[in-house]
Amino acid sequence: MEKIKIGKIVNAVGLKGEVKVYHYSDYKERFEELDQLWIGGRKVAIEGVRYMKDMVILKLAGVSDRNGAEALKEQEVFIDESMLRVLPEDTYYIKDLIGMEVTSQKEGRIGLLTDVIQNSSQDLYEVTTTEGRKIFIPAVEEFIRDIDCQNRKITVELIEGLLEL
Repeated sequence: MEKIKIGKIVNAVGLKGEVKVYHYSDYKERFEELDQLWIGGRKVAIEGVRYMKDMVILKLAGVSDRNGAEALKEQEVFIDESMLRVLPEDTYYIKDLIGMEVTSQKEGRIGLLTDVIQNSSQDLYEVTTTEGRKIFIPAVEEFIRDIDCQNRKITVELIEGLLEL
Protein backbone atom coordinates (compact mmCIF):
# COMPACT_ATOMS: atom_id res chain seq x y z
CA MET A 1 0.00 0.00 0.00
CA GLU A 2 1.29 3.46 -0.91
CA LYS A 3 2.35 5.81 1.89
CA ILE A 4 1.15 9.42 1.67
CA LYS A 5 3.29 12.21 3.17
CA ILE A 6 1.18 14.42 5.42
CA GLY A 7 3.77 16.39 7.34
CA LYS A 8 7.22 16.75 8.80
CA ILE A 9 8.43 16.78 12.40
CA VAL A 10 10.20 20.10 12.87
CA ASN A 11 11.01 20.12 16.57
CA ALA A 12 10.53 18.73 20.05
CA VAL A 13 8.08 20.41 22.44
CA GLY A 14 8.57 20.43 26.19
CA LEU A 15 10.12 17.63 28.23
CA LYS A 16 7.54 14.83 27.91
CA GLY A 17 8.27 13.67 24.36
CA GLU A 18 5.88 15.71 22.24
CA VAL A 19 6.81 16.66 18.68
CA LYS A 20 5.84 19.68 16.59
CA VAL A 21 4.60 18.75 13.11
CA TYR A 22 4.36 21.04 10.09
CA HIS A 23 1.30 19.57 8.38
CA TYR A 24 0.77 19.49 4.59
CA SER A 25 -2.99 19.78 4.77
CA ASP A 26 -5.53 22.54 4.83
CA TYR A 27 -7.24 20.54 7.59
CA LYS A 28 -4.89 20.14 10.54
CA GLU A 29 -7.66 18.58 12.64
CA ARG A 30 -7.18 15.50 10.44
CA PHE A 31 -4.59 14.29 12.96
CA GLU A 32 -7.36 13.86 15.55
CA GLU A 33 -8.97 11.25 13.26
CA LEU A 34 -5.81 9.13 13.07
CA ASP A 35 -4.75 6.38 15.45
CA GLN A 36 -1.29 5.84 13.94
CA LEU A 37 1.31 7.24 11.54
CA TRP A 38 4.40 6.04 9.73
CA ILE A 39 7.61 7.75 10.84
CA GLY A 40 11.06 6.57 9.78
CA GLY A 41 9.64 3.44 8.18
CA ARG A 42 7.82 2.24 11.27
CA LYS A 43 4.23 2.49 12.44
CA VAL A 44 3.77 4.68 15.52
CA ALA A 45 0.58 5.06 17.57
CA ILE A 46 -0.72 8.55 18.35
CA GLU A 47 -1.43 9.06 22.06
CA GLY A 48 -2.43 12.72 21.93
CA VAL A 49 -3.02 15.68 19.61
CA ARG A 50 -3.07 19.39 20.38
CA TYR A 51 -2.27 22.59 18.50
CA MET A 52 0.10 25.50 18.83
CA LYS A 53 -1.06 28.20 16.40
CA ASP A 54 -1.02 26.41 13.00
CA MET A 55 1.28 23.61 14.11
CA VAL A 56 0.21 20.14 15.21
CA ILE A 57 1.69 18.86 18.49
CA LEU A 58 1.71 15.07 18.78
CA LYS A 59 2.38 12.74 21.67
CA LEU A 60 3.60 9.49 20.13
CA ALA A 61 3.76 6.04 21.69
CA GLY A 62 7.29 5.09 22.72
CA VAL A 63 8.51 8.70 22.88
CA SER A 64 8.62 9.65 26.54
CA ASP A 65 11.17 12.46 26.83
CA ARG A 66 12.69 15.39 24.99
CA ASN A 67 15.66 13.34 23.75
CA GLY A 68 13.33 10.84 22.08
CA ALA A 69 11.34 13.66 20.50
CA GLU A 70 14.48 15.44 19.27
CA ALA A 71 15.64 12.20 17.63
CA LEU A 72 12.57 12.43 15.36
CA LYS A 73 13.33 15.97 14.18
CA GLU A 74 13.28 16.34 10.35
CA GLN A 75 11.47 13.00 9.93
CA GLU A 76 8.59 12.98 7.46
CA VAL A 77 5.17 11.77 8.59
CA PHE A 78 3.10 9.40 6.44
CA ILE A 79 -0.26 7.61 6.47
CA ASP A 80 -1.45 4.62 4.47
CA GLU A 81 -3.31 5.53 1.28
CA SER A 82 -6.38 3.80 2.73
CA MET A 83 -6.50 6.50 5.44
CA LEU A 84 -7.04 9.36 2.98
CA ARG A 85 -10.26 11.26 3.49
CA VAL A 86 -12.67 12.17 0.72
CA LEU A 87 -11.91 15.73 -0.37
CA PRO A 88 -14.43 18.47 -1.09
CA GLU A 89 -14.99 19.51 -4.69
CA ASP A 90 -12.15 21.50 -6.30
CA THR A 91 -9.65 20.18 -3.74
CA TYR A 92 -6.92 17.75 -4.78
CA TYR A 93 -4.24 15.56 -3.34
CA ILE A 94 -0.74 16.49 -4.51
CA LYS A 95 -0.12 12.89 -5.57
CA ASP A 96 -3.01 13.22 -8.04
CA LEU A 97 -1.64 16.44 -9.60
CA ILE A 98 1.96 15.30 -10.16
CA GLY A 99 2.56 14.41 -13.80
CA MET A 100 -0.41 16.37 -15.18
CA GLU A 101 0.09 18.24 -18.42
CA VAL A 102 0.09 22.03 -17.96
CA THR A 103 -1.28 24.13 -20.82
CA SER A 104 -2.32 27.69 -21.53
CA GLN A 105 -4.68 29.08 -24.15
CA LYS A 106 -2.01 31.60 -25.21
CA GLU A 107 1.17 29.50 -24.99
CA GLY A 108 -0.25 26.02 -25.66
CA ARG A 109 1.55 23.11 -23.97
CA ILE A 110 3.88 24.40 -21.27
CA GLY A 111 5.11 21.18 -19.64
CA LEU A 112 4.39 18.80 -16.77
CA LEU A 113 3.60 19.51 -13.14
CA THR A 114 6.53 17.92 -11.30
CA ASP A 115 6.04 19.09 -7.72
CA VAL A 116 3.95 21.22 -5.40
CA ILE A 117 5.96 23.42 -3.05
CA GLN A 118 4.00 23.97 0.14
CA ASN A 119 4.65 26.82 2.49
CA SER A 120 2.69 28.87 4.98
CA SER A 121 1.98 31.77 2.63
CA GLN A 122 1.24 30.24 -0.79
CA ASP A 123 1.60 26.88 -2.49
CA LEU A 124 3.49 26.87 -5.80
CA TYR A 125 3.14 24.44 -8.69
CA GLU A 126 6.56 23.48 -10.03
CA VAL A 127 6.31 22.90 -13.78
CA THR A 128 9.09 21.42 -15.89
CA THR A 129 8.69 23.08 -19.27
CA THR A 130 8.98 21.31 -22.60
CA GLU A 131 12.49 22.85 -22.81
CA GLY A 132 13.46 21.30 -19.45
CA ARG A 133 13.42 24.48 -17.38
CA LYS A 134 11.51 24.81 -14.11
CA ILE A 135 8.93 27.53 -13.57
CA PHE A 136 6.77 28.15 -10.52
CA ILE A 137 3.10 29.05 -10.76
CA PRO A 138 1.16 30.22 -7.69
CA ALA A 139 -1.63 27.78 -6.88
CA VAL A 140 -4.35 30.44 -6.89
CA GLU A 141 -7.47 30.96 -9.00
CA GLU A 142 -5.93 33.87 -10.92
CA PHE A 143 -3.33 31.50 -12.42
CA ILE A 144 -4.93 28.05 -12.21
CA ARG A 145 -7.99 28.20 -14.46
CA ASP A 146 -8.98 24.53 -14.59
CA ILE A 147 -7.87 21.16 -13.25
CA ASP A 148 -9.21 18.25 -15.29
CA CYS A 149 -8.34 15.09 -13.36
CA GLN A 150 -10.00 12.80 -15.89
CA ASN A 151 -7.82 14.06 -18.77
CA ARG A 152 -4.81 14.78 -16.48
CA LYS A 153 -4.60 18.39 -17.65
CA ILE A 154 -4.19 21.72 -15.84
CA THR A 155 -5.05 24.91 -17.69
CA VAL A 156 -3.25 28.03 -16.50
CA GLU A 157 -3.09 31.70 -17.30
CA LEU A 158 0.43 33.06 -16.95
CA ILE A 159 1.63 36.58 -16.36
CA GLU A 160 3.53 38.01 -19.28
CA GLY A 161 7.21 37.14 -19.26
CA LEU A 162 7.01 34.20 -16.86
CA LEU A 163 8.19 31.71 -19.46
CA GLU A 164 11.18 33.92 -20.29
CA LEU A 165 12.55 34.01 -16.72
